[in-house]
Amino acid sequence: MIVPIDLALLFFLVLIAIAAITVKDLLAAIALLGAYSFVMACVWVEMNSVDVGFTEAAIGAGATTALMVAALSRIARWEKG
Repeated sequence: MIVPIDLALLFFLVLIAIAAITVKDLLAAIALLGAYSFVMACVWVEMNSVDVGFTEAAIGAGATTALMVAALSRIARWEKG
């Protein structure tokens, strides 16, 4: 494991997570959750768990994000309040 890369990935994970829960635009939240999943896939690859990283990238960043965008097309985009 390369410590500076691990720390940078951890920093990005925390930053993206905070941004995803504070943003009012649901499309932006979905995009941030997709980015979170992609960074998490990079974390798995950094830990030499390539099969888990590939699955996280395919399912988490790809399919789940697409399904959330499809669900968003059926509801209001902006959070009330």
